[in-house]
Amino acid sequence: MRASLIQIGVYDGKGGESIDARRQRVAALVREQAGADLVVLPELWTTGAFAYESFGTQAEPLHGPTYEVMAKAASDAGVWLHAGSIPERDPDGLLYNTSLVFSPSGELAASYRKIHRFGFDKGEAVLMSAGADVVTVRLPSTTIGLATCYDLRFPELFRRLVDTGAETLVVPAGWPERRRSHWTLLAQARAVENQSYVLACGTAGTHAGVPQAGHSIVVDPWGEVLAEAGADEEVLTVEFDPGKVGVTRDQFPALKDRMLGLEPPGR
Repeated sequence: MRASLIQIGVYDGKGGESIDARRQRVAALVREQAGADLVVLPELWTTGAFAYESFGTQAEPLHGPTYEVMAKAASDAGVWLHAGSIPERDPDGLLYNTSLVFSPSGELAASYRKIHRFGFDKGEAVLMSAGADVVTVRLPSTTIGLATCYDLRFPELFRRLVDTGAETLVVPAGWPERRRSHWTLLAQARAVENQSYVLACGTAGTHAGVPQAGHSIVVDPWGEVLAEAGADEEVLTVEFDPGKVGVTRDQFPALKDRMLGLEPPGR
């Protein structure tokens, strides 16, 4: 299976790039990944994950302009596309940090509203509502589980994803450079403890004065790093074997020995 993580550069005041222009630029990057099985974009790449003042003004409905552009890009490239996340405004006026997943025909296969909001009683934590649903998507070769950025710090979400069939955990993010060591550590931890692949796609650049970590990463079920990006905008492409998840879980069946917390299926 081939996955391409597009580590988009979002820069404060970069040549006056508008959100519409960025959508078109990113759509072109997606189309260039024709031949990949899965393409992944970062969190809130239209606005920047720390550009809190833009969430309300740039929020869009689920089936808004980003949906339309990304659906066509997925169809044109013939790829499964995790289009990162957008600031979504629902019909009641509530804001969510919402991820979109498209099939190779351009159909919306799933959406996921971020459950754990970052900010410690400010920023995203107060501006956006929390999602409630645990979401997986069945692809031809693997089942992906959806999480977003700050979710990475909450292992119980990933256990629930595994219990609902996830084999590959996909995490778009806008992770800050000052905590980059946590990004790498947590991605590897989530892979090891869940015996799953982790595909974690971050942004480059600076959002509202906050330098971004970049360093998108792909980790296998044993915690080995298969590929890692640098700090700047780039496309990180990796080939991996989805069958390794089942082999790992059979050879080292640690998930069967869980005693506390969420009960494994059938127990």
